[in-house]
Amino acid sequence: MTEARRRLFSSAEVAALAGGTLVGDPAACVLSVTVDSRSVLPGSLFVALPGERTDGHAYIEAALESGAACVLACLDRRASLGALGAALRPRSAIVFVPDTLAALQALARAHRLRFPRLLRIGITGSSGKTTTKECVSAILGSSRAIVLNPGNLNSDIGLPLSMFAIEEGHEAGIFEMGMNRQGEMGELASVYEPDIALITNVGAAHIGILGSRDAIAKEKKDIFSRFDGRQAGFVWEDDDYRVFLKAEVRGEVLDYGPRSTKGLSILEDRGLEGYALSWQEKDFVFPLPGRHNLLDAAAAISVASRAGASATEVARGLSSVRPLFGRSEVIKAECTILQDCYNANPDSVEAVIALCGSLAWAGRRVYVLGSMLELGQESEAAHRAMGESAGASGADALFFYGSEARPAFDAARLAGFRGLVLFETSFDRLLAALRAYVAPGDLVLLKASRGMALERVAEALAPNRGSNGRRDRSEGEE
Repeated sequence: MTEARRRLFSSAEVAALAGGTLVGDPAACVLSVTVDSRSVLPGSLFVALPGERTDGHAYIEAALESGAACVLACLDRRASLGALGAALRPRSAIVFVPDTLAALQALARAHRLRFPRLLRIGITGSSGKTTTKECVSAILGSSRAIVLNPGNLNSDIGLPLSMFAIEEGHEAGIFEMGMNRQGEMGELASVYEPDIALITNVGAAHIGILGSRDAIAKEKKDIFSRFDGRQAGFVWEDDDYRVFLKAEVRGEVLDYGPRSTKGLSILEDRGLEGYALSWQEKDFVFPLPGRHNLLDAAAAISVASRAGASATEVARGLSSVRPLFGRSEVIKAECTILQDCYNANPDSVEAVIALCGSLAWAGRRVYVLGSMLELGQESEAAHRAMGESAGASGADALFFYGSEARPAFDAARLAGFRGLVLFETSFDRLLAALRAYVAPGDLVLLKASRGMALERVAEALAPNRGSNGRRDRSEGEE
């Protein structure tokens, strides 16, 4: 890619678009944008973001030494950074703004507006966002040029950073949009302004931050907030908040799901091998297991169909999908491991326990269930429900891991679970117990929030594993 094609802004344009004050060379050429000084390349714009644990302003000098063409810094730091301004090298600049995050978002929006013909697809929800995005991308990407955020880089920082990848020639953008604070979805919608927007579901993820599912639903609904009547939205046909999500939206909002996605038929549930499906009389195999993944496929079909995808494109795309790291990832070794530990909330835990219980499995079922994080005051009740569900699941052994999972352990025992049940806060002791118990032919489920790093169990039990998953360790619990 040539410099002319990669050029994003001049430093003068950065200052004008961000409402900032320029110090240095107004012609400094920005070729990329980053918030991490370690990833600065010659020509980068380094955005210094203040934070609780680290402050980007402390790394401005390092960014300039690495070749940053421009730096965005907070205006209230100007006095303390004055010496840096005086020491700027040729073809570099600092732009001082009131709020560096708001400036980053403004620049991303300005860049996106350069491509008015780009079809913009936005996907949010408490679970299933990344898999749905990958499914839509597999369908549309088979016949047109697409751009999407890598992994789940979907936050108030991640989404705008991802949007700088939009280029001339891209026909569709497929971006997931996450949130973990009040007001964040409205910010993302104003930056991206999706033409087609989908809410996978309203669950309990981040309930500890927002306080209630009502608040989560209100926040998720803001993905429709920039609609003006020309756009289309989709919501899950069985969502508790379906009526609320569809009300008073300036645009068409449709249902999706096995009953509502027109032309979709489920031919066969193939267990861990996925589903045999048909859409508009085109048969194919969707290789991700579980009803939660089936719903993601239905969501992707609804969105892609709205975007003009044909039956052939849907069949080709969905049959090519492979699980991402830690999401319905089947690892086949002496035992079979279902590694679904990239995230966890009450809905996703219930879904994967139901999947394991539905399988025709000759060996034993061993469930390793770790803490669900970010649940706040709902944590104890949610973990009790997890224990009750696991205790009634027909599993042969339950291993609970993490201090938050203690109520789940207690609930499983009170429910009369008759198999082996164990609670641990030490990973080493957990692993030792699993090594002693797991045998060839067992099915081992790994489910927990990302922070529990349960993939370490798979790495130990199946060191020479054959995995269908693609590793993805990008930002966020969602």
